Parts: sequence; C-alpha cells; structure tokens
Amino acid sequence: MDVIDPNILLNAYSQGIFPMGEDGEIYWYDPDPRTILPLDDGFHVPRSLAKRIRKGGFEIRYSSDFRAVMQACATPAPGREQTWITEPILDVYCALNRHGFAHSVETWIDGELVGGLYGVALQGLFAGESMFSKVTDSSKIALVYLVQRLRENGYVLLDTQFTTSHLQRFGATEISRAAYKRRLQVAMQVPAKFT
Repeated sequence: MDVIDPNILLNAYSQGIFPMGEDGEIYWYDPDPRTILPLDDGFHVPRSLAKRIRKGGFEIRYSSDFRAVMQACATPAPGREQTWITEPILDVYCALNRHGFAHSVETWIDGELVGGLYGVALQGLFAGESMFSKVTDSSKIALVYLVQRLRENGYVLLDTQFTTSHLQRFGATEISRAAYKRRLQVAMQVPAKFT
C-alpha cells in the first residue's frame, strides 16, 4: 500500500497536482480544465441558503474534528459506493492538519457533526478536497463559511478540482490548466494564514 510523505504532498499542491487513492494505490492528478470558486463577487450564495444561514440553529467549527470530517467524506453514499479517501490518504492529510496545512470547516447541530468539508491551505491557495452532508444544506453552510474565512485571511485561489452541479450554483467556473497554473503561481506568493 502506497504511503505519501507530507512534504511531497505539499510540493505537489504547489505545482497544481493532487492525489487520489484507488485499490491500494495512489494516483496523481493535474486536470484540464480545472474548476475554481471565485473569492470575489462571483461567489454566489443561493437565496434559500442565505435564508437558512440567517435562521441559525447550527454552530460552525474549524478543524475541531478533522479526522471525523475526512471519515464522513469517505463514507459510501448512493452513487458513490467507492471512495478515493483510502487509509494512506487519511493519514497524510491528518498529518498535514497537525502541521497547520489542512483544515476542516464543520457544521454542528445539537452537538453532532452533521456536515463539513476539508482541504489543504498553502500560501494563498485553499484546495478543497471533499465535503459531506448528513443534514440538508449542512455542507453548503460550511462552504459559505469557508469562503468567508478565506476572504478575511487574504486567500486568492479556491481550487475545487472538478465541477459538480452543487458547486456550479455557487459560481464555480472551469479554467484551463495553463490559466490555473498562472493563478497558482500568484497564490504561492501570498502569505495567507487560515487561522
């Protein structure tokens, strides 16, 4: 079974490359096109979600249970019986979390983790990796708070890797690999901090 060194993983992200696990192996990806979410006015919060957020009844936590978020993201769901989040993937991202390079945004209701997301923060880049939801809108709420945190802390690039209909509602756009690499070069010069 493949093992990834955390330093190699960070180096890969700095070049626009990320891993996924399958059948005990680690595969590296550099997709073209690449999907990003805007951190400016192009980020759109659907009206019904904005209303849900104003209503409250949830708590947002940051990296309070990073491993649990990853494990929830790895749990099989309808249409996704297999996961790319293998044990070696889980271990290396938890190591990045311990060293301040990976973070989760968590939605809690009545003391229970009900949704969230995680990703890698490197300079001015946040590379979103996966999200999960046990309660309607809980992962979307976490995404809105992620964008707020990234804006407040000076991030310039939010990479979501691939397009989903879920992300398109927020303004996700595909750009060429070359355009992504240009943005990434800029992001690597930005001294942003997640916390």
